Amino acid sequence: LPYERRESPTMCAKAPKSAVVLLSGKEADMAHWQGGRFDKETRLLNTDGKDIKTKQKFNNYHMHVEFLLPFKPKARGQGRGNSGFYQVDHYEVQILDSFGLEGLNNECGGIYSKKDSDVNAWLPPLQWQTYDVQFTNAVTDDRRKQIKDARITNSLNGIVIHDDYAIPGKTGGSRNEPEGTPGPIKLQGHGNPLQFRNVWILPKD
Repeated sequence: LPYERRESPTMCAKAPKSAVVLLSGKEADMAHWQGGRFDKETRLLNTDGKDIKTKQKFNNYHMHVEFLLPFKPKARGQGRGNSGFYQVDHYEVQILDSFGLEGLNNECGGIYSKKDSDVNAWLPPLQWQTYDVQFTNAVTDDRRKQIKDARITNSLNGIVIHDDYAIPGKTGGSRNEPEGTPGPIKLQGHGNPLQFRNVWILPKD
């Protein structure tokens, strides 16, 4: 049977007027980032295997990200293009070539070490994919005691894989500041050459 190529319905989604456009294909976009390499020919942001963070810190938001995984046919498990999409640099949404796998927390879409994806919505490597995230940061009281967990609704390639999930604590590789504090968005390099485009965020503070 012929292969039917799927594409995310949110691919090339336009940023709302009040959104912060972090990556639009212009070299000037690099003013928003620490790290990363902008390719003038492809107009893509490259990790070159190293972490990239926004200079601006965020708290509550809606965010759109488009990413491309490398094809590593000889690699297995976490070696297949491992990366991460960190909310406020505290909570990792896994990025990995997981096409045809189960949907575990350490596979693409999983909240790393916390929760498996509800649905297998991954596409093959070398095909552009999308994350669309609604994120609400944790809340602390006047004594810095946490009273609410961070919550996330996440769609991968237009399919909801986490629906208003309360994240029970930080994931590995996060910043040292306590939960509930604003933080940057981190795109993890993890030694793998990932590419990103059309990244924007709509703060909801």
